[in-house]
Amino acid sequence: MEVVNVKNPRGMAKILGTLISLAGVTTITLFKGPAVQRLSAAIVHINRHSGSVHENWVKGPILTVASCITWAIWYILQAITLKKYPTQVSLAAWMNGIGGAQSAVFAVCLQHKASAWSIKMFSVNFWSITYSGICSAVFVCLQIWCMKEKGPVFVAMFNSLQTVMVVVLAYLVLGERLYTGSIIGGFLVIIGLYLLLWGKDREQSYNKSQESHCNEIMVSDKEEMASVEKDEP
Repeated sequence: MEVVNVKNPRGMAKILGTLISLAGVTTITLFKGPAVQRLSAAIVHINRHSGSVHENWVKGPILTVASCITWAIWYILQAITLKKYPTQVSLAAWMNGIGGAQSAVFAVCLQHKASAWSIKMFSVNFWSITYSGICSAVFVCLQIWCMKEKGPVFVAMFNSLQTVMVVVLAYLVLGERLYTGSIIGGFLVIIGLYLLLWGKDREQSYNKSQESHCNEIMVSDKEEMASVEKDEP
């Protein structure tokens, strides 16, 4: 578990960075503001049917909070599992395999039409499925490695960047509108992430210096005890 000392600047930076990143993601989600004028045409064009988008400001925030809670629990379970099962590649293979099986069962339960399962070669659906499969496998491997090296808090904080990347790519690739609220929220996320990483780095440096100092004291104590034993008749 993450230990935070609110009495020193390192702990305060971690808390402040988390709160600022949370405020940034909330700004991106709930605040729009004026739209930014497009500078170029969209790279990928998707046919949008009128009336196909349904907004629900009650279910949306509830599902978003539930998603954040389940993601946090998942990271904690990964950290616990890594201590008992430290083989990263094997663990990633198990997670991808079980996740793929669960997704397949879920998709079959929701979609019963056979025509929906036909995929044309080199279409948008084909490339999206291929991209999702490859990137999911690489993402899980990197995530497990990073969690083993830095811990679950370090990994969880980078989730806020996903929201910023989705907004930017949707604007550049799909031609979605970019609002000033998304820009402000993106800057807040980056500032909060920098503060947390700064506090995390300072804390790790402090812990290493304390460990080295303790090791030096132990070595000197052992040397003193050995010299005393030699001097005794």
